[in-house]
Parts: sequence; C-alpha cells; structure tokens
Amino acid sequence: MKNIFKFLAVTVIGIGMVSCSEDALLNLSPINNIPIDAAFSTPSLIESSINGMYNAAALGEYDGNPRGYVWGAAFVEQGDCRGEDVVNEATFYAFTYQTTYNPSTANNVYYWIDGYRLISRANLIIDGVTKAVASGIITQQKADDYIGQAKFLRAITHFELLNFFARPYNFTPGATHPGIPYRVIGVDTQAEIDAEILKGRNTVAECYTKVLEDLNDAESLITNTELTKASKNAAIAFKTRVYLHMRKWDMVIAEGNKLTGKYTLTADPNGVFADNSGNSESIFSLLMSASNNPGVNAALASQYNNRKLVCISPIIWRDPSWLPTDKRRTETYKDEAKKSGPTGMVFEFGGRKYTNKYKDILSYSDYAPIIRYAEVLLSMAEAHARMPAPDLGESLTLLNKVRNRALANPVTEAYTAASFTTPATMVGAIIKERRIEFLMEGRRWSDIHRLQGDDLAPIDGIPAKFANTSPPASAYVLGTPYNGPYGEAAIPATDYRFLWPIPQRELNSNPTLAKEQNPGW
Repeated sequence: MKNIFKFLAVTVIGIGMVSCSEDALLNLSPINNIPIDAAFSTPSLIESSINGMYNAAALGEYDGNPRGYVWGAAFVEQGDCRGEDVVNEATFYAFTYQTTYNPSTANNVYYWIDGYRLISRANLIIDGVTKAVASGIITQQKADDYIGQAKFLRAITHFELLNFFARPYNFTPGATHPGIPYRVIGVDTQAEIDAEILKGRNTVAECYTKVLEDLNDAESLITNTELTKASKNAAIAFKTRVYLHMRKWDMVIAEGNKLTGKYTLTADPNGVFADNSGNSESIFSLLMSASNNPGVNAALASQYNNRKLVCISPIIWRDPSWLPTDKRRTETYKDEAKKSGPTGMVFEFGGRKYTNKYKDILSYSDYAPIIRYAEVLLSMAEAHARMPAPDLGESLTLLNKVRNRALANPVTEAYTAASFTTPATMVGAIIKERRIEFLMEGRRWSDIHRLQGDDLAPIDGIPAKFANTSPPASAYVLGTPYNGPYGEAAIPATDYRFLWPIPQRELNSNPTLAKEQNPGW
C-alpha cells in the first residue's frame, strides 16, 4: 500500500489514518489521488484543491458512503435531533435523539472523523498555497483569499465540534475546562503524523481564542463573494455566533453592525428557501447538487422531505408563541386535491407535519444553510437585551424585523414595548423566535448548549422530547400547548450523556486523548 499521507485526498490524522479505507478516502472527488507535490503545482490544480475542500465539507463519510458530515445534511439533522423541536421517526439518528450513543456509535464517530479530516484539508491548503506563492505559481492576493477561506472552514469546524464534545464556554471561570485538539498543522509527512497523533485537548478558552484568530484572519484576507464559499461577511457573521456563546454581548453587536446594509431579509420567510442560491438574506450556504452530493443520505431534501425521516415536533408546533396564522406554518400544494408537490414551508403526511424548506426531491440541489442574516439580527437583539444597560427598545426592533415578515397582520400581531418589560422576558421571546425561525436548520442544539446555567433563559441539560416514533395526527391539534406525554425524558446537565464521547477509535490511536475522555464515558 502506498504512503497515503502523501496524497491530499487522504491526508488525515489520528483516527482518519487508522479507521478509514484508502479506497474510500480516494473517492472524494474532485481531488481524487493527486499527490501533495502536484496538487499545488498549477493555478487550476490549486483551484481544484479548494473545490475539493468544500466538496469534503458537504459530503463527509460514513463507512465509505456520503452522509453529509460535517456541513451537509448530518450537520442539520444532528443539531435538530439533539433538541426537542423535531421527532426522529427512523433509525438513522435514533442514538442521537434518544441519547443512547457510546464511543463507537457511527454517527457521532464520523462527526469527529470528518470534522478533523476537513480541518486537515484546510491546513494543507494553507501550507500548499503559501509554497505556491513562493514558487511564483499564484499571486499573494489569490493565496490570501484561499488561505482566508481555509481558515474560515478550520475555525467553524472546530467550533462545531466544541458544541458536541465540550462543555459550554461559561462552564468554568475563564473557560479553563477541556475543549478539543485545535489542529493547525498540515500533515503530509510521517514526522507530522507522529507528532499530531499525540496531541491532546486544548482548553475551551484556547479553542475560542484560536477560532476568533482564524475568523479575524478570514475577514481580512478573503476577497471571494460567492455564497457557497467563505466570504469576508461570512466570517463576520460567524463571529456573532461565537461571541454569543462567549456572552460577549458588546462584540455581538459590534460585529453584527458591520453587516448593516449588506443583507436584507427576504419579504417572505419562504423566500430564503424558494431561491436558496440568489436571495438577499443567506450569508454562507454549502453547495449541493446531484453531482457533488450523490445518493440519498447526504442531502437535506432527501432526509427531511422525500424520505420523511424527521418530522416537526408537536412541542414547538403547538407552542402559543407560534401564531396559527404565521406564514412559517403555510401548507400549499400544486395540486390541492392530491396534496402533491408542496410549495409552502411545511406539508402534512399521515397527519404529521414535515418541513418543506428543502424542496428539490429530484436532484437534491437545496443548499445547506449555514448562517443567514436573520440569525445575526436575532443574536444582536439578544445581545442588546443582555447588556449591562439593556436596550429593550432596540431588541424589540430587531426581533420584530424577523418575526413581522411571517405575520398575517403585523399591525395587530407585532410585539410592542408592553409585550416584554424585562430583559428576561425579552430574551425568552428571542430564544423562542429562534426555535421557530430556524426549525429544521440544525440550530437548536447550539442554543441548548450555550444556555446551560444561563441567568435569564436557563436550560438544564437536554429537554424532554416526544417519543422516537411517528406522532399521531391528534398530537398536532392547535389550541393548547403540548404538555406530554414525553417518550424521551429530560437529561440534566450534570449527566455525562450531555456530551458526546471522544470516539473509541481516536482513543485507540492517541494515548494522550485516551487519558482525556469526557467524564463518565
């Protein structure tokens, strides 16, 4: 067998070096098996390497098959199924939904594997284009753009893994508790493999510092403006998310203000998804198509729409804050009699409610939404309410910007200054709005994670959920909140299952991490 670390398509470290077949890794087109020495030898090959990095972010792998780790379908479905606002109906993510995973559970294991595989690709891009500039192959400006994009993906992928494998930022004073290994080395020699495979966990504080360093670099370096690749504005937007987790409210506002005038909300909440490639609101989405997202397991329209593996939970569907006339409940069909071809935001099947945000069930071309302007506005709204001197008026304005476009009659249904008179009630409304607005976009776990022990809107652990089954039509009848039964009991924050375990395969190959497993596992 050839030395696989010499090939860009297969340069992974630790777990990736020992747990994945060479043939499977070599099948991550368009890179395929281009030797490292050749991958950065021409401008076109360098561009192919960049495209391969994004392709890997979309596809991921699960025992050799595409599954959408880390930023495709799996990112959305894992984030949803850890929360209470969806109901898992199949076996795909039952371990996640029911919190019955262990260090060998494949869905969680490959989140780690594919996360670090993508990080390794980003590191190799940084090294390769730096050398390409020195060799006169590309200009410094072009290299800076590529390096910025790689640092962006490196930052957001580390941040994503932190939310599953480490406690929240505010778990200890100074965030000194264990995070994850923050990897910045492009591994293409045996010596680098030997060193990186022994790397232990950085603290959460160290990880956040490095995430922000990478995002700041991305902001200053990137010149790309395409939606489906990292941009300067995407780095800014993602910093609002990171600072929200750090509880640095002034920085959430400062970063969010940089985007004022750069994006606008679509007039209708369905506008983002009816035209996911050309709307005014999306900041960064991941490209999906029949050619770069093969099969049925790595596409959102397959998992959530065509195959109906996950439905909307009666818990959020019947929440009184979600008005019955809200446009985000709209069910429209091309053929009302046959209930075929849904064009609205939800559709009904067997009495259950499913999302129709991802509409293309033929070629699975719906982009994976990573961050959009509605999130920036709601994060700023929350930050204003949490400041030492709360500005509830500005919070209300920003909250209503997002909510009002979905209302049947904003004149009578919009929130007013009398609706929320304390920071706690305002923040509670914003969190609820996030649950409604980003339903089926994978955002719920991120909020559950950061709100542990919160002073205004606390969550203790993982909320109780509907049973892992298909809910009856009667569970969706509006008029009263859903108050049970809950087939999946709440799990307190002190329970070891709140965190995913570091995969056993990683522990087997990394003696340092073997001593740093999350407690209880």
